[in-house]
Amino acid sequence: MTFSVLGTDGRGAVGIAVTSSSPAVAARCIHLRAGVGGASSQNVTDPRLGPALLDALESGSGAQAALDSVVRGHELVEHRQLTVLEPGGGGAAHSGAASLGVHRHRVEPGVVAAGNMLAAPEVVDAVAESFAASTGELERRLLTALEAGLAAGGEAGPVHSAGLSVVREVSWRETDLRIDWSGSPIADLRDLLEIWLPQRDDYVTRALDPTAAPSYGVPGDER
Repeated sequence: MTFSVLGTDGRGAVGIAVTSSSPAVAARCIHLRAGVGGASSQNVTDPRLGPALLDALESGSGAQAALDSVVRGHELVEHRQLTVLEPGGGGAAHSGAASLGVHRHRVEPGVVAAGNMLAAPEVVDAVAESFAASTGELERRLLTALEAGLAAGGEAGPVHSAGLSVVREVSWRETDLRIDWSGSPIADLRDLLEIWLPQRDDYVTRALDPTAAPSYGVPGDER
């Protein structure tokens, strides 16, 4: 019930954009760790598998070795669709035999795309190829790739939730946006991203050095 794109900008940033017909997909499927990489656990989702993939990456395993170790240790792995990506661009993916409906994954340098219950397998190709062909801010590249998947047919039915998260140098997600239920979650996520991006770096500054932070520009903040 989900398709996603996991990508890196090649300069240390890693992020995921994901959409689904079920509610609050980003709360279950997105797993990121700054300096380590990213992972998605989707299909019949087990949110424990994302952190397990990141732990394996952090221990020194490459993406494929990390995926292999998690797949070997999970008895229900035929129900799971997993993706994992290193900051350097190495990726891996698994789509279990019991993945729902039309399902596919694709791994390319710097990007891993995967989906299930798709209108067509080419949806995943559209996602991966759009990301690979794009430039600019990682957040915009990820969302553009998600939009390309929707334009290629998306899920077999309508999507209702979407999310976009990115980690860079600080330990938290610099971008962490969610549309948990909507008739047009990807369009809503685009609107939210355009509001968020001009302020993103200011929120990092506010955390690291409040004395250098710009004002919020709201009533009550007279600095």
